[in-house]
Amino acid sequence: MRIAVAGGTGTVGRYVVAIARERGHNVVSLSRAEGVDLITGRGLDQALQGVDTVIDVSGIQVLSTKKAVDFFTNATQNLVAAGKKAGVTHHVVLSIVGIDKANSGLYAGKLVQEDEVRHGGVPWTILRSTQFHEFVPMSIKAASVGPLAFVPTMVTQPVAAKEVAAALVDAAEAGPKGRLPDLGGPRTEQLKDLVSAYLAKTRQKKRIIPLRVPGAMGKAMRTGALIPAPGSAVGRQTFQEWLDAIDAA
Repeated sequence: MRIAVAGGTGTVGRYVVAIARERGHNVVSLSRAEGVDLITGRGLDQALQGVDTVIDVSGIQVLSTKKAVDFFTNATQNLVAAGKKAGVTHHVVLSIVGIDKANSGLYAGKLVQEDEVRHGGVPWTILRSTQFHEFVPMSIKAASVGPLAFVPTMVTQPVAAKEVAAALVDAAEAGPKGRLPDLGGPRTEQLKDLVSAYLAKTRQKKRIIPLRVPGAMGKAMRTGALIPAPGSAVGRQTFQEWLDAIDAA
């Protein structure tokens, strides 16, 4: 199968590319580094020639709802339209658990992305996952001021990015299935505990400052609305096992 991976150089995308190639698929990565721009559509028509399935793991790191919605609206419309033109028969997209309970920022953008995929005219599969283990160092970097790390009060169920990638390749191989069961990690955790463990492991001396996020997003983070419902798919690697693997590497 010829698979195009949008965002193929990102946290999950690089695993998707590697796993798909290991399974014998012909893979093309779609990113600006490879001359493809999802926002402008530059390079898409050429890159999707002969592609059977698109796996979209593209993303943007913003807090602004408008910027997130604009990005996912433009990128998804361009990707789906180019795929339809090229004869793509399956569009797989990675989304986030709980986006319909906290419609702001990145989550609002992902809701728009899902809607564009559902109505884009190409048979589709959507997989929602929880935050990856890598979300912890990313959140520390984004919310640190000098020796202080501001950490939102959040119940999370982190999952290995590599396991999410494998599930996306599984979905590509299975064909269009609509909305799949949500995927989360094996343990429910408090984000501040994960941040503390990561800082200790990486010997970073930062003071954790709890942050109570306001509004619907903050409530969803605190109450566990952003973790999968019972009966959802569950990954294997715990956050601590991920940390240990980093140390070993």
